Amino acid sequence: MDHSPNPLPVEKAASTFAALGSEQRLSVLRTLVRAGPDGLTIGILGKRSGITGSTLTHHMKILSAAGLVSQVRAGRQIICIAADYSEMQALAAYLLSECCADVEDQSEGHNNG
Repeated sequence: MDHSPNPLPVEKAASTFAALGSEQRLSVLRTLVRAGPDGLTIGILGKRSGITGSTLTHHMKILSAAGLVSQVRAGRQIICIAADYSEMQALAAYLLSECCADVEDQSEGHNNG
């Protein structure tokens, strides 16, 4: 297992995880991840996630500030996209990079006599 230090600063990881600390925001992000790289219009995102209007706008701002989603204007529509998948992979790597680092070798510390 790779136990090298993770390049994601703890402050960035904490703020990103905080952005996901809402069932509604997590639902929005999962809906966008399911939609793939083309994203969804804000209207379709609202219908699929069950979150609409100013509440959806509020959650999108928080997710956007955390670097998890982006919004682009396409004519009169706003397209919402699950941002850089590498950002989400960095979060997963942050949690898993030191997996089992403190697990002692099973033969250490056991005195058979």
